Amino acid sequence: MGTMTVPEMQFEGPAPETVIARDIAKKALFIAPILIVTFGLIWGVNGALSTAYGLALVVVNFVLAAAMLSSAGRISATLMMAAALFGYLIRLTLIFLAIFLVRKASWVELVPLGVTIIGAHLGLLFWEMKFISASLAYPALKPTASKESSSK
Repeated sequence: MGTMTVPEMQFEGPAPETVIARDIAKKALFIAPILIVTFGLIWGVNGALSTAYGLALVVVNFVLAAAMLSSAGRISATLMMAAALFGYLIRLTLIFLAIFLVRKASWVELVPLGVTIIGAHLGLLFWEMKFISASLAYPALKPTASKESSSK
């Protein structure tokens, strides 16, 4: 029997993941002062610094994920799937290393750092779900009312 080959696909056009990652980063900048001040009041300056570091890790994680997926998607669908799977493992390892390297530093408070990393990942993703469009007409964020009326 012969082998079956699958044609390679490339994705053209703007990458929706970069639009979404940029929007998540904007939302993170919005919540950053609230979280930093709140955890700073509870754990002091070290809590505020740990929270800022945790938020930076979260934003870098989302931006790196978007960059990996959009770059791989321009090459092939197979590479994009590999970037999704192995990129997750790589980014998880990078977060672990970023925490491991600073865990004994004098400014690190592990509780606010952990709460920030877990809470910000989940919170920002759930917040962003309200704005994601699941249609092929608008593959990234849902258009606002002004964008819809101007395109008609």
